[in-house]
Amino acid sequence: MTAHLIRGAQLVDGTRADIRLEARRITAVGSGLDAAGATVVDADGLIALPGLVDLHTHLREPGFEESETVLTGSRAAAAGGFTAVNAMANSSPVADTAGVVEQVQALGDDAGYVTVRPIGAVSQGLQGTHLSEIGAMATSRAKVRVFSDDGSCVSDPLLMRRALEYIKGFGGVLAQHAQEPRLTIGAQMNEGRLSSELGLAGWPAVAEEAIIARDVLLADHVGARLHVCHVSTAGSVEVIRWAKSRGIDVTAEVTPHHLVLTEDLIAGHDGAPGYDARYKVNPPLRSREDVDALRAALADGTIDIVATDHAPHTAEAKCCEWPAAANGMVGLESALSVVQAAVVDDGRLDWADVARVLSEAPARIGQVEGHGQRIAEGAPAEITLYDPTAVREFSVADLAGQSQNSPYLGMRLPGRVVATFHHGYPTLLAGELVDAETVAGHARAARTEATA
Repeated sequence: MTAHLIRGAQLVDGTRADIRLEARRITAVGSGLDAAGATVVDADGLIALPGLVDLHTHLREPGFEESETVLTGSRAAAAGGFTAVNAMANSSPVADTAGVVEQVQALGDDAGYVTVRPIGAVSQGLQGTHLSEIGAMATSRAKVRVFSDDGSCVSDPLLMRRALEYIKGFGGVLAQHAQEPRLTIGAQMNEGRLSSELGLAGWPAVAEEAIIARDVLLADHVGARLHVCHVSTAGSVEVIRWAKSRGIDVTAEVTPHHLVLTEDLIAGHDGAPGYDARYKVNPPLRSREDVDALRAALADGTIDIVATDHAPHTAEAKCCEWPAAANGMVGLESALSVVQAAVVDDGRLDWADVARVLSEAPARIGQVEGHGQRIAEGAPAEITLYDPTAVREFSVADLAGQSQNSPYLGMRLPGRVVATFHHGYPTLLAGELVDAETVAGHARAARTEATA
């Protein structure tokens, strides 16, 4: 494969350097590096981040290819600066067997835009009654290490305990969608004054907080690792902070949308009508106080990472009456810009922190090998180049996946991903995706080099 020399990038510590990529590795980092035999990429004014890692992505394949495929979701990820994604299990068939997780991983390998790590279901068919083939998925070619019924809560405490015990045996992690189902029957938005005014059934904060409280105690009792998906309330932050103070092995994520968007959007804004289903998501958008608590928790380390919960849906599933609309938002292409707007531009996080919450910590929690390492000689050649000074009105043209259910359409967002390098080859250059045939060819060559 062709070597690449990234010229004059700003590293996360503020220094400038050239970065040479060759044979899947960073072969040199320094000033005035020799460009002989390499394609030069001008990175003046750009920040070089370790390739982003998403611990929470819905790729929809197999079964829901009208919304997204592994290929189109991988392209969306590369456009957003991601070099690895973890694909949730709520496909059809559900990723609850070795065969399905191996299929998803193979599709990702063939596409070549990012590393695709399948997440295995905790329960058979996501039904919450019997454990899935956890051991078989863990020992499969996919080597699954994260298990989740995301989209549904593992609400049965006995099943949750047994799953924690089983997954502990091989050092895996259980990622819980915290939602007490009996408290959220028919729920449509955050429970509070606004839900009453709009006539929509409320989704109380306690439905999330009660499950987290139960599960951190179960994880402590078993001695297992727990990860909490899409934390959305101030009360959940307090429960997680308490658990960490006790030494319980728990990590947590927040989505970009829960860092910036509030329930008020559902009532309409800036002349736009209310009940816009682009803002319908699970867990729901919460109050301004919750948003502030989540930002503070990300800054102080109570919340470990940002994860997109990228959830593509067809236009038919979102362009309808609010109660009938599907939950979910696409978020891969906009994640880095939203994080900049939420917690970098206000000084809460610097770029080293961004690398930690969007690359290093997600790779560590998800055990994604070859990702999340700081840019240094000998490290894997997984790099994102980002222009933090750009400003854009986010539009459909910024979306690279198959669905367009973004809540940010028409909003002014800071920053732009300029280039993404995966295994040392570009998947995005000058803000444009490299074509699928070229990327697939690079991926095949990279696999050959890895096994040579």
